[in-house]
Amino acid sequence: MRDVSRRNLMKASVAAALGASVVGTASGENTETPAPTVRGDLKRFSSTAFGAEATGPYVFEDGSFLYSLQHPSRDNPAPFDRAGVGYVSGFQFDLEGSNDDFSELSAPATEDEQRQVLAGEGEYELLAREEDPVNYEDGEPTELFGVTQTPDGTNIVISDGSEAGDIAETGNFASTQYGNAASNPDANEFVGTNAQETEGYLFTNWENSPGNVTRIPLSQTSDGEWEADLENAINLANTEPMRELGGTRVNCYGDKTPWGTMVSSEENYAHTRVSLTATVGDVVEAGTGKGLRGGHEFWNRPNPTEIQGAINEYYGDESWYVQGYWALDGVELLAYYLGSDAPDQSPGGATNTLTPIGDEYPNPYRHGYHMDIREPTADPPQPVKYYVMGRTAWEAPDFQNDRQTVYGCSDGDSKGIYKFVAERPIPEYDDPMDVAGTLYAPKVTNSDAASNRPPSEVDLEIEWLELGYAANDEIESWIADYDDVTQVDYLASHVDGWTEGDAVTPAVLEEADREVVENGNQDYITDAEVVEWADQYEQRGPRGVDEDLRRVPFLETRAAAKEVGASIEFSVVYRGELTHDYNVTTLEPVIVGPAFDQPAETADDALRNVDNVYVMDDGRVLCLEDGFAESNRSYPNDCVYVFEPEDL
Repeated sequence: MRDVSRRNLMKASVAAALGASVVGTASGENTETPAPTVRGDLKRFSSTAFGAEATGPYVFEDGSFLYSLQHPSRDNPAPFDRAGVGYVSGFQFDLEGSNDDFSELSAPATEDEQRQVLAGEGEYELLAREEDPVNYEDGEPTELFGVTQTPDGTNIVISDGSEAGDIAETGNFASTQYGNAASNPDANEFVGTNAQETEGYLFTNWENSPGNVTRIPLSQTSDGEWEADLENAINLANTEPMRELGGTRVNCYGDKTPWGTMVSSEENYAHTRVSLTATVGDVVEAGTGKGLRGGHEFWNRPNPTEIQGAINEYYGDESWYVQGYWALDGVELLAYYLGSDAPDQSPGGATNTLTPIGDEYPNPYRHGYHMDIREPTADPPQPVKYYVMGRTAWEAPDFQNDRQTVYGCSDGDSKGIYKFVAERPIPEYDDPMDVAGTLYAPKVTNSDAASNRPPSEVDLEIEWLELGYAANDEIESWIADYDDVTQVDYLASHVDGWTEGDAVTPAVLEEADREVVENGNQDYITDAEVVEWADQYEQRGPRGVDEDLRRVPFLETRAAAKEVGASIEFSVVYRGELTHDYNVTTLEPVIVGPAFDQPAETADDALRNVDNVYVMDDGRVLCLEDGFAESNRSYPNDCVYVFEPEDL
């Protein structure tokens, strides 16, 4: 999601962009997606290499186009066997609002075409690839591109058995990993350091855990090509300011603010405390969390990602999908990134035991935010997280030109869209921790009229529900209340008589798991607190709740929004028109993709699972896919499309 109005070239802004082919939408209960619908011209520009998502689009001032090659197959021919960031050499968009400026790329038909990155014009050139040596001192590299390190400089890399993984030390830790280290580059934003913006820094997100943002000095040559200075590139994750924030995880999409800084958004899928459309109130009413608990409740469990298998074993035919459990991958590695000892492990690879991590452990409420890279040219840059904008699985932020209003969409099933409005322009605060304002969630008001109608035919009318008001620094103080919670607490809080140092047997872990399923994780915000907040919200309004409950909508944003009736599922690409006060009241569906079961003749040239969108200065929209091999297309590759709205 990107602000179209930054230079006042259009009135409309893309206000939501989620998977274009997901069944089940906010516009009703229609379960059959009709033929694809596009309100304008849609043209394929590029196809990415086998196994890879197309992520992180960025268009430079001169129309040069850059995007990330995310987790390609190791079996692709070099250089497309490793992730990286590249640009389309020999081509620039005209930025005059027309798709006539490039030839459409045909669908990749042969295996050779499917194993490389193709473009309708020009040639895709990689500027940097995963694990390239970077940040040289005395002629020697101190880091690897995209790879996070522990405080003592140990690379956090788990071998995947491939030659690419052999570039770094492998097997330093035994745990689960959210994507191979440095395999998931995502958002890109360029911060120019000269008036022509031919020199500057390229900031790139890394959708891993621990998360990362890299900074590469980038310059344009006299013939219009781009060069990267890897010797002076750095991993921001390995700097003290980032570590002091508690690090990041799953840095997905981002934005460039009107004040010229890069915003990195954490797509923390593991924030889901109840699964899918369930509410915390449903749990309380049922008197049990069986069938309803989500991944967040098992955050500080030893070996947290094993909870789904444990639930299947404990409950058999009554087991359920623990939404977000898989996104607990890398949480233990995040603990080691922060400096925790790795219990019963040694370099070279050991098994991940049940011994709980009892010293430094990540606080879940420090993850799932938009992070502004302030002072982007400093060494090191200074990051700040905007806790006031809510905590969820952010796919994209959209900072508006008033410098006060921010829209964001959360990725995945039953997640939603949110809006934040600051009291005054954000750059006017001397300290970004003083930023204060109001958080909102949308409620669709014409859902009855939209029921059982195709999403392409329904404009969604929305009103914004205020969730709460707070300042960034006071939310940080609420978050700090949970800083000392570790895996030891998971057992001590939920198993009668267990204390630190006692044996952790499968029976002990099962007792803790079953207690959390029934009554929730008592180490964090409880079910009772969420429900009590909602009750007081209904009776007194969002600003009338008890002081100790004001934290709920900021730390448990999705749960709070669902509890008060906000709409949390949007599954097509919508466009919203900004009013004079930067508000949006109508969402217009502009692109609806095919159902995954529709035939190739329908699906081949239609969008599926739009994950990143980028609005160019001329109003056209770059749409990038994340749906590898998930439909009946004649080819598996994700692609980059350019959408020209019909009213442009």
